[in-house]
Amino acid sequence: MSKERIKGISVKKNQNFSKWFLELVQKAELADTRYKIKGMIVYMPWATITIRKMYEKYQNLLEKKGHLPITLPSLIPESNFKLESDHVEGFTPEVFWVTHGGKNKLEERLALRPTSETAFYQMYSLWIRSYKDLPFKRYQSCQVWRHEGKATFPFFRAREFHWIESHNVFASKKDAMSQINEDMETTYEMLQDNFCIPIIFFQRPHWDKFAGTEETFAADALTQSGKVIQLPSTHYLGKKFSKPFNVTFLDKNNKEQYGHITCYGPAISRIYGGMVAILGDDNGLVLPWDLSPLHVVIIPIYNAKTKNNVMKKAKEIEKTVKVSLKECKVKLDDRDEISPGEKFNEWELRGVPLRIEIGPKDIESKKVVAVNRIDRKKQAVKWTNIGKFVNDFSKNFTDQLKKKTLISFESKVKTAKTIIEIKKVIDDGMIACTGFCSLELSGKKCAESIKEKTGAEVRGKRVGKEKNKFKQCCVCGKPSKETVYIAKSY
Repeated sequence: MSKERIKGISVKKNQNFSKWFLELVQKAELADTRYKIKGMIVYMPWATITIRKMYEKYQNLLEKKGHLPITLPSLIPESNFKLESDHVEGFTPEVFWVTHGGKNKLEERLALRPTSETAFYQMYSLWIRSYKDLPFKRYQSCQVWRHEGKATFPFFRAREFHWIESHNVFASKKDAMSQINEDMETTYEMLQDNFCIPIIFFQRPHWDKFAGTEETFAADALTQSGKVIQLPSTHYLGKKFSKPFNVTFLDKNNKEQYGHITCYGPAISRIYGGMVAILGDDNGLVLPWDLSPLHVVIIPIYNAKTKNNVMKKAKEIEKTVKVSLKECKVKLDDRDEISPGEKFNEWELRGVPLRIEIGPKDIESKKVVAVNRIDRKKQAVKWTNIGKFVNDFSKNFTDQLKKKTLISFESKVKTAKTIIEIKKVIDDGMIACTGFCSLELSGKKCAESIKEKTGAEVRGKRVGKEKNKFKQCCVCGKPSKETVYIAKSY
């Protein structure tokens, strides 16, 4: 890491979020955006290590809940796409097409996978035979490619991203909707409990559904600014794909039935971006303990006269920490070419949870200074207690981070009855709750009017119990059929 990067971030997060984020990505060496294809970035080691850990946690939880892993080809025949009209209409503008094999033109264009419904269900039609095969739950961890036409942004808006997609077949809509609820529970468990990202689920409006679905439920991550970030979504596809792909099963009466399909797509790279954006501060990255590539950094402070004594004790502390917590990644930063202050900046920028400082005065007092990355508070710890201290610290760190970042959804919401009131709520950095005529296509014009006049979007209706009721649509004045939430998004 160069000295230019060690200087830290030059802009405050709440003053210019985009510049802050891009500077953090560059200076903490999370990604290199200089790859010669727009929207395709190089994931650097620090981000890659964390993303691997995120994949492992997600995969373990999915398999615990009955999903089995498979790996499908990255190329999908164009004929597969044409079997479901809404799906092909939604995705064709974003598809990267492979047209040649070497010098030879292919008989059929092949899509570089933008999503895998049409690949999964072609195979499901071959694998599923009887109601005894159901529920049929499979997932894959992979990359997908979409020719994003808008401005790209590292981790959030890209032409290549890394995700998990789960595709499931059930005998009834009731069973399928139970899976939707399980997907939402999985998302809360992963994002809030493990990744410390506060979220709320909304059922999306008809015009904002995933292409080819009956219903879409999406998690919006909540930020202190009042803006939201869309993260994992889960979808009820019904029989929209089972019919064209002939995904059928014989029921208990030996009668052929079409399966009810759901799909769930946590985009790990986007969730990582959300974690950087929401947990990070003006000093850089902050990560949950389990996801950090490095847990403890030990920084010796010395001059030529005191170096030997300080380094000897620093190595003893390093050994003690490693023995006390075997899963703990520890680094003794003994570089002479940069100052201790520059080391502090570098490891804060990278989000290392615990920094241990030891200098000549600490040798005399038989203590070290421990610095918590979350609040940067310092405390003196006796040498004899360092093993227990680090052990306790590791157990409490993620919970402490969660308490700091967990935003009460209710605290960010204000009710509003008119466009003028909605705009004031949005301008105040909050989420507006209001009455709305319909989340079907008939309500799209009202949603467009809201966006035009407030700069915010209808995110949908809240999943779960709704306490707010309205008599009229905030735009057209017709009777309110839904209570919806309106927010700006990153």
